[in-house]
Amino acid sequence: MTSVDEGTRVIPQKRPFTFKRWFGRTGWRHAIGIVMVVFSGFPLLYVLSASLNPQGTLTGSNELFSQVGFEAYARILNSPDAPFAQWFGNTIVIAGTTSILTVFLGALAAYSFSRMRFTGRRVGLLTLVLVQMFPQLLAVVAIFLVMSTIGDLFPAIGLNTQVGLIMVYLGGALGVNTYLMYGFFNTIPSSIDEAAKIDGASHARIFFTIILRLVAPILAVVGLLSFIATTNDFVVASVLLIDPEKQTLAVGLYKLVSNPNYADWSAFSAGAVLAALPVMALFLYLQKYIVGGLTAGSDK
Repeated sequence: MTSVDEGTRVIPQKRPFTFKRWFGRTGWRHAIGIVMVVFSGFPLLYVLSASLNPQGTLTGSNELFSQVGFEAYARILNSPDAPFAQWFGNTIVIAGTTSILTVFLGALAAYSFSRMRFTGRRVGLLTLVLVQMFPQLLAVVAIFLVMSTIGDLFPAIGLNTQVGLIMVYLGGALGVNTYLMYGFFNTIPSSIDEAAKIDGASHARIFFTIILRLVAPILAVVGLLSFIATTNDFVVASVLLIDPEKQTLAVGLYKLVSNPNYADWSAFSAGAVLAALPVMALFLYLQKYIVGGLTAGSDK
């Protein structure tokens, strides 16, 4: 409805607010968003409530924050049977080294597939995709036998070594990360490389001084995903790391609840909360790259 004044200017009349019209246009989106936030946030609140429960069971945690105390944090940090600081340090070293090497090696491979033409290039790309169809869990027995054999020849990178575990993580992550970065590298105009070549730049100089700066978003995303996956891994780490002093947080914290007769769930929850802090800090630091890194290259 509109009305016309003396100057023949049309002034639109604002229709009265109705809940039905608002819900049909945008309200349903808010409702779905609220449901998803509650659905995803409740487990986090439950774990935080369980970590603040002075008792060691989950019985008193059914009511969120009914009891608040930091005894569980004191137990997990000071327990002689659970070297939390050692596990935490091992996790940071293994996850950090794996993510850095994954980003570097994956970027090298992605640059080669994107910019260079060589025999077997297409077959190599298809192989990377096909190999990722099989989960790493299927190869746990084979990985154990291979690492055990390598340990007999080179004990420094064999079974029960952190270096060997990092190498296994690199082998499992390079395929999918290379293909992910390959799509992003294709969005960078090749004219940049050609202009640099005219000025006398080599492939190495183009890669390190130009390309790496342009693909920073995807490097940040791959590094973050690799760090999270390595931090949360349990199966491979539990198979390859036997010495308690070399184990990661995921394997070490499992010991707190592996005994059904005495399972300290509060200390386990406290350790899980502390283990999430590095991931949260890294996520907040790299959040400006995440959206661009996840969406760019999707049209390739």
